[in-house]
Amino acid sequence: MTSAGAQAPWQNFRIISTLTLVFLAGAASGALWMQLGLHERLHRVVSNANPVSTQDSLLERFNTELGLSQDQSHKIAAVLADYTQYYQSLQDQLDDVRATGRTQILQILNPDQRERFEKIMNDIGPELENSAPSSK
Repeated sequence: MTSAGAQAPWQNFRIISTLTLVFLAGAASGALWMQLGLHERLHRVVSNANPVSTQDSLLERFNTELGLSQDQSHKIAAVLADYTQYYQSLQDQLDDVRATGRTQILQILNPDQRERFEKIMNDIGPELENSAPSSK
């Protein structure tokens, strides 16, 4: 309870204005950091580029910026090749899981629902492709 004549904290102009300024300053600094490229660093966009060309360009950058010896370059190239193969294997497994789920859903639906389901999947297909990395 407040004493007679005293305002509750949420009614105090100084508290409200201070909180508003803090909020606006936070929003402005967040927007500024996003404009300066923090968003791209936090949410790296995975391209649909050929994994081999991506691997080659990454190795070239490592060579240039890290000054790798020929031996280091060969070892890193082997690691990148293994990683690319492993990633592709995971991507293939993910594609199989999606196909299995789709098949199971289609088995549950009647013919009219299947047709509408296919339309929905075609509509959201680009969204699904953008939400998960794909190398195809």
